Amino acid sequence: MMTLSLTAAPFTDLVLGASLYFPPLFKAVLLGFFLWLILHPLLRDWMYSGEVWHPTLLDLSIFILCVSASLWLWLMISG
Repeated sequence: MMTLSLTAAPFTDLVLGASLYFPPLFKAVLLGFFLWLILHPLLRDWMYSGEVWHPTLLDLSIFILCVSASLWLWLMISG
């Protein structure tokens, strides 16, 4: 009769390995996206009021700044 050991489950190693070797840049993009989701509604009325020359470019710039800040934060915390 075979018994199944939970400590030697191959899927646990696979999931743990995937989380350990996940690229930090993608983690920064994901964290930056959530930071952008917080900032975007706060600045949306001002951006689309006509005061800004190109609101889409400003929106993209804010997203890039959020990703850059989160990458910097991620590298400071992990390294």
